[in-house]
Amino acid sequence: MAAKDGDGWIECSQGHRHWGLHGASGLLVVHHDELGTPYVLMQKRSWWSHHGGTWGLPGGARDSHEDAVTSALREAREEAALTGDGLRVQGVYRDDHGGWAFETVIAASSELLAAAPANAESSEMRWLPLPKVTERKLHPGFAATWDDIQGEIRPETLVLDVANIVGARAERGWWRDRLGAATRLLEAVSRLRLTHPVLAQWYPRVVAVVEGAARSAPELPGVQVVAATGSGDDAIVDVVRLAKPWERVLVVTADRALKERVHELGAETVGPKWLLSQLAD
Repeated sequence: MAAKDGDGWIECSQGHRHWGLHGASGLLVVHHDELGTPYVLMQKRSWWSHHGGTWGLPGGARDSHEDAVTSALREAREEAALTGDGLRVQGVYRDDHGGWAFETVIAASSELLAAAPANAESSEMRWLPLPKVTERKLHPGFAATWDDIQGEIRPETLVLDVANIVGARAERGWWRDRLGAATRLLEAVSRLRLTHPVLAQWYPRVVAVVEGAARSAPELPGVQVVAATGSGDDAIVDVVRLAKPWERVLVVTADRALKERVHELGAETVGPKWLLSQLAD
């Protein structure tokens, strides 16, 4: 395993030549302004490069020891001087050509980060509002996947009604040790790679609301724990209410009354079986 051991051309099963012996990845950085308008950081490729003069994402060949996120962040640092600070990875879109794939790493930024060409591969870096992206001459690979990707760039929050999910999980004796049952559930969720209908990897912000005897459940990597001071349902509604208007919020619960309350605030809901079936895999 060595740096740049992914450099080189390879032919996929569709008969196309691609740069990156182990595949390639790029970083799609998105910022939403106060009105919710998304801005995407775009790179104009130097004239001499493959598909020179087109607009796409900072990215390139993935080394053999890298995953998509590590590779995309490295390429963004090399090509646009982005350090990755202040970015939150939301997911990975995989464009598989058979024997070769390009993985787009979607990351949210709280601000319009300063970015400029950091090497000869880029001639320009520019933040574009979402409607303006397709007005540019796009890299053909980026253009082919943009319709799918642009629908997945808004932030997503997964809210867990822990008491309801624990009850549906129905571990033996869970009602005698609600704290233990809640903790075991959160441990399992923190290790889980959640499935998504479009993204190959999905990293929503996960908020777990606990109540009663489970209020002291610990926070775990990737899971924010909210201890309800009163009603757990009220605490979940408060979490949904604090979300930005452009965020997608998905609440995991089977409680009919709670579903109606969060639907009124624009959230979506799914039953505990959706989550528990993934924990069982």
